[in-house]
Amino acid sequence: MLVAEVRSAGTPTVGGGVPAARERSGADAEMFVRAVYAQHGRVLLRYAARRLRGDWHRAEDILQEAVVRAWRHGGALGRAPETMRPWLFAVVRNLLIDDHRAQALRPVAQEALDDTDVPVADEVNRLLTGHVVTEALEDLTDQQREILRHMYFDGSSVAEVSVLLGVPRGTVKSRTYYAMRALHRALAARGVHG
Repeated sequence: MLVAEVRSAGTPTVGGGVPAARERSGADAEMFVRAVYAQHGRVLLRYAARRLRGDWHRAEDILQEAVVRAWRHGGALGRAPETMRPWLFAVVRNLLIDDHRAQALRPVAQEALDDTDVPVADEVNRLLTGHVVTEALEDLTDQQREILRHMYFDGSSVAEVSVLLGVPRGTVKSRTYYAMRALHRALAARGVHG
């Protein structure tokens, strides 16, 4: 079908119906690429993605390069798009090997999206942190919240809190220690570490 369309358009062909490389037009290129994708694209893309462990973006890049090479070498191959599958598989396989070698020479650091730090304006970051800390404080007992409020939010010293609560300084220190430990656990439960 494609060969007949190309021939009927009056484009010179080389052995088997593929237009000669230097004489092919943009319309021929588009028709050729559409035919290759329609007949082989899905199979080649799945093959490449499977070999790349599910990296569909790199698989698409490899498939595009294979189609470009098919277009460049189509005249020399003397094949119509529908008969090129074995050659295309060989090209994709070679491109996958080249890609693997390139990755081995220069490995790309791949971080999980959850581990990526996204820069956020300070005010937004402070607001979000305050919201998470407020939620975590709700998990603490009244006594733990009270000691943390005096020590950290009000900025009182151990001696001042000792007088204010009427307890010894050592008790203020131990309550503060256990309240901070409980707060760290509550924050860790919400995904905040450190």
